[in-house]
Amino acid sequence: MSEHGDRSERSLPGERSERSLPGAGLAKGLAVTLKTMTRRSTTQQYPDVAPELPPRSRGVIALSEENCTVCMLCARECPDWCIYIDSHKEEVAVPGAARPRQRNVLDRFDIDFSLCMYCGICIEVCPFDALYWSPEFEYAEYDIKDLLHDKDHLGEWMATVPPPPAHDRNGEPAKEETAAARKAAAPTAPPARPTAPRGTPPARPATSGQEGPGPDEGTAP
Repeated sequence: MSEHGDRSERSLPGERSERSLPGAGLAKGLAVTLKTMTRRSTTQQYPDVAPELPPRSRGVIALSEENCTVCMLCARECPDWCIYIDSHKEEVAVPGAARPRQRNVLDRFDIDFSLCMYCGICIEVCPFDALYWSPEFEYAEYDIKDLLHDKDHLGEWMATVPPPPAHDRNGEPAKEETAAARKAAAPTAPPARPTAPRGTPPARPATSGQEGPGPDEGTAP
């Protein structure tokens, strides 16, 4: 017997009954259509009605310029190389210091959203919380060149960044809370024993029935 004949014989009994009934698939499709026809459609009239986006929507990347230290981590970790950063160094005079210190000043921070894949790596690797996700998504342009947004435009989107969600009570506590609780639960150390001033000879233990020589008594030659 051929291989195709073996496969046909191994089919389940339910499959045989479905294949034998003509129009079974059509009946199932019409049942789904009739079921959805009885439900009321909920269509949002965009753009007259703003859509309700999830709290973790990835719309656009906002920049907090005062938090940026020009560490270049976001530009180096970006898989699409769509972040362009330029900076210069300035000397800051610190009172009491032997010499002035240097700090990086951000000159350019551009993101080309025509190349961005919205992976969020730049936001995760930023050590100073300078980049945030904003739910703003209405920034379409007629020319693809206009999708290159500078730091001023990215800073304007900071007003649309939602506040961080509350900490989950059932989740893992923060490291600061754990350290504070451990410090509060630690037993207090006993008070330190008073120490004698330097140059004072140590006291000799007194023995029963014998007393040591006085300060003016000497030993016999």
